[in-house]
Amino acid sequence: MEQYDNIINNISEGILTIGFDGVITHANPAAIEILRLKGQKVEGERFAAIFFEDHDKDDFVQTILEAVYDKENPHHFIVPYGVDGEIIHLRIMTSFYKQEDEKKGIIAAFSDLSELMELRDAVKSMEQIQALNSRLEMRNRLLSETFGRYLSDDIVQQLLEAPSGLSLGGRKRTLTIMMSDLRGFTAMSERMDATSLISMLNNYLGAMTEVIQAHHGTIIEFIGDGIMAIFGAPTASDKHAQDAVAAALTMQSAMDKVNSWNKKRGYPMLEMGIGLNTGEVIVGNIGSKKRTKYGVVGSNVNLCGRIESYTVGGQVLIPPSTREACKTRLTISDTMTVRPKGVKDELKLYLVTGIGEPYNVRLNKKKTELPPELKTPIDIDFRMIEDKHESGDTYKGQLTALSGTHALLVTDEEPELLDNIEFEAGGPLFAKIMSRENEAYLLHFTSVPPGFDEWKSGF
Repeated sequence: MEQYDNIINNISEGILTIGFDGVITHANPAAIEILRLKGQKVEGERFAAIFFEDHDKDDFVQTILEAVYDKENPHHFIVPYGVDGEIIHLRIMTSFYKQEDEKKGIIAAFSDLSELMELRDAVKSMEQIQALNSRLEMRNRLLSETFGRYLSDDIVQQLLEAPSGLSLGGRKRTLTIMMSDLRGFTAMSERMDATSLISMLNNYLGAMTEVIQAHHGTIIEFIGDGIMAIFGAPTASDKHAQDAVAAALTMQSAMDKVNSWNKKRGYPMLEMGIGLNTGEVIVGNIGSKKRTKYGVVGSNVNLCGRIESYTVGGQVLIPPSTREACKTRLTISDTMTVRPKGVKDELKLYLVTGIGEPYNVRLNKKKTELPPELKTPIDIDFRMIEDKHESGDTYKGQLTALSGTHALLVTDEEPELLDNIEFEAGGPLFAKIMSRENEAYLLHFTSVPPGFDEWKSGF
């Protein structure tokens, strides 16, 4: 019996033996420690008298009493137990002790499972957190995949990280604006079926979007075949100007691949002009609570549109502000002086064909050859085009030289360099005045009608 008592007294589980009369006959040290009964008389006391008045121990008391009253079956429970305002969890197992083969009471063995319960709760919490994270990742991925088709990665990331970024308002910031446009696209769209046109346009815009975003640009909107993008917002950058120039040159280089794709499908060849401008604008969320877009406003945005209008296919034009903001070497192939509408002073523009480290992008400059001279000049009536609208006035002139892409125009009028004109040549033909060649103006065709070749063959 002494050996038995030594074993019971040295195990880590609490042991209580309770007679069927409800009197505690033995409590080992672990039981005293777990049940916080140190200093109390336990053995020989009625079980209910020790615990009954403490409501935090009700579940424990009820479990033990059920085992005492049930003289047939062992019990196994996990119950809460109140200790000094703290709740622990006890695992209780009961069986019977006998004297001379007669059941005399129960043996209750119990251990503190609080740490395991806390661990279980922690595991459950982690599982809940992981489930929430999975749902959050799914939500963010859905937002990113959905809005990423319309907004740049930077704007989508800003919305995901700080939904307050959706609030209306803006702030002033110096950045670089880009505007690009396909030459003659309006006339081209009238000659193509809708499916082919959209297929061609989507391929072109997709290629340009990749280049812009790869150079940290943010696409503000597609306007038909035109693209408006900014560099330096929403993520601030001190190299927004050279990023924009590198993007523009890379976009022009990418047109070879775009046109190769077009050629395989019988689509027309495309030419794109790009204008850049660097200056202060207001950038932010513009609109109403029901309809909002991330955009830029200001006179520098309007000026960028004017600069783009002076380009022909394959060109990138920049003003002094962009050139000065670039912190890397640029290759300038030509300069021109213009007087944009709404601008008080003349503006010098630079034709960029290359940028140095770390971009190293170069365009192959195509030398413009004068068109072959005509034996007999062609009389034409031409109209000036401003902001893609005819001026309404008609002017007289003669074409003295003609090719499939250029012509020499002689007229008594005095148009400005880079002005746009339109005249009939088997359909509406649009051209830009590129230079003065002696007494004539060199025209670069920006949109040639389908009947041009037949019309040209008649002279």
